Amino acid sequence: MNLKNINIEERMNYYNVPGLSIALIENGQISGTVNYGSLEVESDRKVNENSIFSACSISKFLTGMIAMKLIDEGLLDLDEDINKRLVSWKVPENELTKSESVTLRSLLSHQSGIIDPEGSFSELNSKTGIPTMFELLEGETPYCKVSIKLQCEPGSAFNYSDAGFCVVQQLIEDITEKPFYQVVNELIFKPLRMENSHLSTTMLEVDKKEFSCGHNKNGELVDGKYPIYPYPAASGLWTTSLDLARLVLELLNALKGESKIGISESLAKEMITPQIGKSWTGLGVFLESSERELEITSLGWGVGFQCMVVAFPYLEKGAVIMTNAELGVHQMEGMIGEIYKSIMS
Repeated sequence: MNLKNINIEERMNYYNVPGLSIALIENGQISGTVNYGSLEVESDRKVNENSIFSACSISKFLTGMIAMKLIDEGLLDLDEDINKRLVSWKVPENELTKSESVTLRSLLSHQSGIIDPEGSFSELNSKTGIPTMFELLEGETPYCKVSIKLQCEPGSAFNYSDAGFCVVQQLIEDITEKPFYQVVNELIFKPLRMENSHLSTTMLEVDKKEFSCGHNKNGELVDGKYPIYPYPAASGLWTTSLDLARLVLELLNALKGESKIGISESLAKEMITPQIGKSWTGLGVFLESSERELEITSLGWGVGFQCMVVAFPYLEKGAVIMTNAELGVHQMEGMIGEIYKSIMS
């Protein structure tokens, strides 16, 4: 898996992408990283293997992994009514919950019946501050102005949902009696040596020299430079391509019964198995093809950043591609897509 037939610097210039970091996995090992450009346009802060980007919705892959770990510890159950373990907030019961309950499985596969309200889940506004998950789920913040409830029967339809992962975060915080970031630090970041990964929006040190600024499709700095999403489980992860590659490798190892953090082989396989009749969605990841050619992906797209995780678990290869520019088009239609095609050719 090498970069072939592509002039990276020329394509970065074409797409107005100031900075890029790529980590590659080959033969079940991280084979290296390649880094280009700068962390901030017109600055001398260069991208290196310790450079930290906003991973945006790739956070959902991380959340899927922590959920598998907590299931293995007996603290969570994929198919139990989550209201049995939620304490601080519960899914409102209505006609739609009479025959089917909301489960962790349906939440992680975006099939819980929860649909994000229009215009919700924007980046942090420093004037309004960081909401608690309870406030957010109750519709008491500018980030989500209506309370979260079911819009369709659980398991009946796919609706990509940040709100659903906020419910997962509340569930994890309730059953562990710890902040979400602390649970992830203890169970994933520390044992996997993901030392440049951050989740806590209250502690994020965006003035550190390793952090990348966000840029728009014209290569210009976005407002505030460092857009933060105050919903860690859904989109709050800041990390490096190398750290994300370590997380991907942990999943590949778990599939072989060699997990470092204690995820069972059976649960790792469940995570990359089509869920509730939908061939393209696993638990916190998306799927394409099957059997030996199975491809798993997680995409991050937010203000100022775009990134992608791709892995072929049974071929033991993969890649993490992170950029500090939001191009306004799907990843596969821009710089990331060109790199993906180069790597896979």
